[in-house]
Amino acid sequence: MARVDRRSPLLAYAEARAAASAGALDRASTDFGAALAAAPDSDLIAGQALAHAVRAGDWRLALDAARSLERRNTLLPDGRFLLVAEAFRTRDWRAARAQIDAIEREQAFAFTVPVLRAWLAFGSREGDPLAALDAAGETGPAAGYAAEHRALLKLALGRDDGAAELISAARSAGVRAARLRIAGAALLAGRRQREAALALLDGDIPSNLAARALILAGRPIPGAIGSAEAGAGELMVRLALDLGGQELAALGTMFARLATRLDAGNSEAWIVAAELLGQQDQHRLAVALLANVGADDPFAAAAREARVRLLVGGGDREGALAAALQATRARAATMTDWIRLGQVYGELGRQAEAAEAFGRALALRRESEAGEPAWTLYLMRGGALDQADNWPEARSALQQAYRLAPEQPFVLNYLGYAQLVRRENVEEAERLIREAHRLAPDNAAITDSLGWALYLKGQLPEAIALLEQAAVGEPADVEINEHLGDAYFASGRRVEARFAWRAASVYATGPVARRIAAKMERGLTRDIAAR
Repeated sequence: MARVDRRSPLLAYAEARAAASAGALDRASTDFGAALAAAPDSDLIAGQALAHAVRAGDWRLALDAARSLERRNTLLPDGRFLLVAEAFRTRDWRAARAQIDAIEREQAFAFTVPVLRAWLAFGSREGDPLAALDAAGETGPAAGYAAEHRALLKLALGRDDGAAELISAARSAGVRAARLRIAGAALLAGRRQREAALALLDGDIPSNLAARALILAGRPIPGAIGSAEAGAGELMVRLALDLGGQELAALGTMFARLATRLDAGNSEAWIVAAELLGQQDQHRLAVALLANVGADDPFAAAAREARVRLLVGGGDREGALAAALQATRARAATMTDWIRLGQVYGELGRQAEAAEAFGRALALRRESEAGEPAWTLYLMRGGALDQADNWPEARSALQQAYRLAPEQPFVLNYLGYAQLVRRENVEEAERLIREAHRLAPDNAAITDSLGWALYLKGQLPEAIALLEQAAVGEPADVEINEHLGDAYFASGRRVEARFAWRAASVYATGPVARRIAAKMERGLTRDIAAR
């Protein structure tokens, strides 16, 4: 005999919300399902069940909730895209057409309609897909979306001008440029148009290099956009990115997860979904989603980087270290893998090991001019060595960064300030910091460095003016507020000094916190002065 869930809808709903908050997604789905079954007319329960189910990938529950809302004409415009996605996925073109018409009537996402109708025409083989894009016009959001998809559709249709148009679209696509090129190359390679596919993959970014290697090895590239559902999925990835960029992470997550539903081979969709979930502190689910990006995928390195970052963000630093170490032990470990390891070591306070990892990255960088500029790696290594109290090697690395990039304000500032606090080459240190400030006058950290240089020279009025400017730019910065407090105290402004030190103490930790507490108690003395 089947077990009957006798909980009240309210209790089941409350337990569902609690389970979802605790990351118990399966339990939350069960509870939301029970609540929805017990109160099928509740818009609140159906709406929350829909949002949860899409994030968790419980598509049966998501569709039940969406259809419940649709029957009462209370389905929100973003929720309707689930029904569009399901119609595309099942190739129910009549249902897809009806849902796209509803999106147009509801207006909120009407700018997506030309692209959706174009892929509908492609999938149903009814009408001209390219003609459907003409409704997007030449300006506005719809035009930007249409430009990408016109090129993708031309490739899917086998048009000779598709590759050239895709290259043109990729030039203005920002972070999506690599994805568009790889999607096109995957389709061409699958049709045995190897040279045309390789031509799309110029440049030495890791994803393009990985895709080229697959083609040369005669292996397929995942992520081709050759079907209506893959095209609709690509549209939803773009929507997710745009919404996430407007700080609408929850809404963006829905579209990213719909993209994974439509096209599981779209690695960008999995990565974007994970990143957006991370922004909402759902790190465990985010990390789990990244397992869907295969080790041979052109975006595998990006997925590894995202995984480490999400583990750190979720507080699992040891897990992040294990993942970063595993990546460097692979036969095909890249410079990026070693940089990532160095960053994780830095998060753990293991600065000597961070410096070693950055050194390994430099060794790989010397073999290939692609990727991170060498001066950046020397700056990272120098900073790690400095924090590991290995100043001679730190100075050497920072000086090399300066030789490679004498116009970079962050290099100038770090090398200058590191010498300044050690009272080493003081005049040269001040010159470097002044040049950094000239190049980046609005950078609070550099302004603070110059103010502190003047403080050490006894030029208190000028120093205080600069330190106050820095504090306005970064009001929560511990070092800036401590410097400002010391300068106030030295100039006789004791009350203001304590206000500045109190501001510094809010986020100070360890020895710095103890030093600031001592100043607040007994004033500034030589032994507790800021560096």
